[in-house]
Amino acid sequence: MASGQMRSVASLLMVLNFCMYVILLGIGGWAMNRAIDHGFIIGPGFDLPAHFSPIYFPMGNAATGFFVTFALIAGVVGVASVLAGFDHYRSWNSNSRPAAVSSAIIAWSITVLAMGFAWKEIELEGRNARLRTMEAFTIILSATQLIYVAALYG
Repeated sequence: MASGQMRSVASLLMVLNFCMYVILLGIGGWAMNRAIDHGFIIGPGFDLPAHFSPIYFPMGNAATGFFVTFALIAGVVGVASVLAGFDHYRSWNSNSRPAAVSSAIIAWSITVLAMGFAWKEIELEGRNARLRTMEAFTIILSATQLIYVAALYG
């Protein structure tokens, strides 16, 4: 493929991934806020519940806390990866490519980790529509981010 075609593919994937990572952050932020607002209340005079988990979420299942936490981390790193990719897109030379590729690979690896927790959450069932949407975005992002990494190499 010509360099111009790879540049246009990379720019399309960059915009798509940015939008999807922002949506992932929005839903993940909602889930984290809900967990903080409706989680355990621990203080003087309160006993810890019997199976207390520091990653307790009042919705979903046992994998929800891990999934939301890693999806939020993947979202932040993914947005940072797009910013590094935008810098590379402006110059499109060999000097800016290593930073864009390395940040894209790190974002992809954390997204794949979050995808693993998404699959576990799907397996355990018992989640709401927002969490299902978040799972779908994470699974799709793991594929589109990998294609984005390949486009940056091309």
